[in-house]
Amino acid sequence: MAELELQNVYKDYKLDNKQLFNALSDINVSFEKGELVSIIGESGSGKSTLMNIIGGLDSDYKGEIKIDGKNLKDFKEAELDDYRKKKIGFVFQSFNLIPHLSVLDNVTISLTLSNIKESDKNARAIEILKKLGLEKQIKKKPTQLSGGQKQRVAIARALINNPDIILADEPTGSLDSTTTEQILEILKNIADIDNKLVIMVTHSEKVAKISSRIVEIADGKIIKDQFNSDYVKSKGHPALTVKTTSKEGHLSLFSAFKLSFHNMWASKTKNFLMALGVSISLISLILMLSLGSGLTGYIDDTASNYTNPTIVTLSKSGKDRYGNDLNNNSMSFIPQMFESEEIIEIEEELNSYLETQQNDFRIVSEGENKNISYGFSMATIGAGTLVYQNADESTNSSMIMYTYTTPPYYTQDNLLTENSYLSGQNEIMLSYAIVDFLGLENPEDVIGKTVTLKINLNLGDETINIDKNVTISGIVDVSIFAGMMVMYIDYDFLNDCVKEAQINSGNTDALGLKPSQLYIQTDSEETTNLINEYIKRNRLDLSGSVEEQLAAMFSEMMSTFSIALAVIAGISLIVALIMILVVLYMSVSERTREIGVLKSIGARKKDIKLIFSTESLLIGVLSGIVGIIFSLIIGGILIAIFKSLIGFAPISMLWYYFFIALAISVVISVLAGLYPASKAAKLDPVESLRHE
Repeated sequence: MAELELQNVYKDYKLDNKQLFNALSDINVSFEKGELVSIIGESGSGKSTLMNIIGGLDSDYKGEIKIDGKNLKDFKEAELDDYRKKKIGFVFQSFNLIPHLSVLDNVTISLTLSNIKESDKNARAIEILKKLGLEKQIKKKPTQLSGGQKQRVAIARALINNPDIILADEPTGSLDSTTTEQILEILKNIADIDNKLVIMVTHSEKVAKISSRIVEIADGKIIKDQFNSDYVKSKGHPALTVKTTSKEGHLSLFSAFKLSFHNMWASKTKNFLMALGVSISLISLILMLSLGSGLTGYIDDTASNYTNPTIVTLSKSGKDRYGNDLNNNSMSFIPQMFESEEIIEIEEELNSYLETQQNDFRIVSEGENKNISYGFSMATIGAGTLVYQNADESTNSSMIMYTYTTPPYYTQDNLLTENSYLSGQNEIMLSYAIVDFLGLENPEDVIGKTVTLKINLNLGDETINIDKNVTISGIVDVSIFAGMMVMYIDYDFLNDCVKEAQINSGNTDALGLKPSQLYIQTDSEETTNLINEYIKRNRLDLSGSVEEQLAAMFSEMMSTFSIALAVIAGISLIVALIMILVVLYMSVSERTREIGVLKSIGARKKDIKLIFSTESLLIGVLSGIVGIIFSLIIGGILIAIFKSLIGFAPISMLWYYFFIALAISVVISVLAGLYPASKAAKLDPVESLRHE
């Protein structure tokens, strides 16, 4: 049985005008092992087309090509890949070595595709390279070799899988006469000593003369097929091919990563610049997340200093129970106060709800077990004034911007100096602005100072005028309002002042102060959450404390701000994805011939996809790492700047932000690489090998 047999083979090409060009016509020929065949003919006669069909690179033909009696036309795609990998060895005129791989890696590339062990494939390649006189060139790149050395490397690559057929396309076309003789001697030995079928496509008569058989083609037809009667077989030379017992498989993920790393390293400047471009988007994402988290955390931490998880704070929201705004324009400077009937109604409603929730806690507004206390706030600019008499008997005065009664959740932690304490009768606490008002440098010197407090309290049906000498008991931490004069006063003391003013004005009933805040001391955080959730759902006319409202407002603002930042970062990430896609698409174009070489030595479509996909994944990892490093550097600089300017850094660089950025970088890179990888896998091997 012949090693290779062609029966009635026809091949047509479709031209641009949709006409057919006949490249091969009625090819009938067979070849045996050990033959050194030269296929000669003019350019365009069909020589290369015939070689591509025999090599399994072109399956669009009519007729039969039988290998060991099996029809190549019946091979499935996977079988055809294996045929090119194991049965055929290609030697090209232009060598077609992969420039960024070493000599050793170029030779072992087909074994890499077969997932042969590193030690086995290297040992086999080194043995062949030694026989070809290239043992000292193993670590060199193709650009460091002469033409003859490159062709011997190409021959070693063709022999590494111990194929039965060697197809050489103009193997000496780029070589000088001396090197040509050396290469022809090697090919002759492969046919004679290794007993391989060697088919050479050539224009050279010199090449044809050393062949055991000459097949001449003209206009796609075989016009001559003759054996060389003067042919003398080589003797005494060692076999070049090396057999292996290693179990073959397919390209592994590890090998794909290794190949991808070589590809990336060969274009390291381009890939680093691309990674840097992508990292800009990741840096913006990390910093925006960190800024949003830092500001939100700062607001939450600040708010937590003014709340207690076991205290429910209630005030009127300015809406009715259904959320409709009340018409309070004419009363905008009058605090919204609770009537006693409203307090009882709230008490009963909440107790009823707690009972349905099987919660044992009950709100009590009267008696010894009372767990409701009262508060009052008056955020009316200029309603209060402080007067301080200096040592020279001159006076300073300052408006009080905001007035609050001290809530029950305030503790020593809310005070700024160690000698501060919570105010009681005839005492007030003030914000840090009092230090400048009194002309002092040391905040602790403020404590114990006496000032005159004047308040015009508008209660709607009456105006209360309070004029009292009071002692400053503490400086309160009011954060961003520290530069304003903010006052905290004990509710009972303020209530007594109101009663006294009412009596002095002739109001003998002396009703006192109605609260604008209710504080419910619960038994647990669970109960607090139950009540707060009920209020949010069913009592839209009620809201939390001023501090809680401010915190909620700022938190909502920060949430919106964070979403806006995330959208901006998302747009930049889309731009990064497009950039990666364009660069990888260009990379496919630049490496088209390399893809053709890989397919000619048996690379499957899956292998090509895997190589390009792992490359895009590595680009994503590199971009993520670069982004994380620069984010840490820039974040550290910003933190230092913020701390020097405002005393704190509203940036919280949480560890999982870096993980998110790295994951996003990998995902967008892999997504961007899907189309280029698919395009690379679908490239026609014949067209790819012709690509310049």
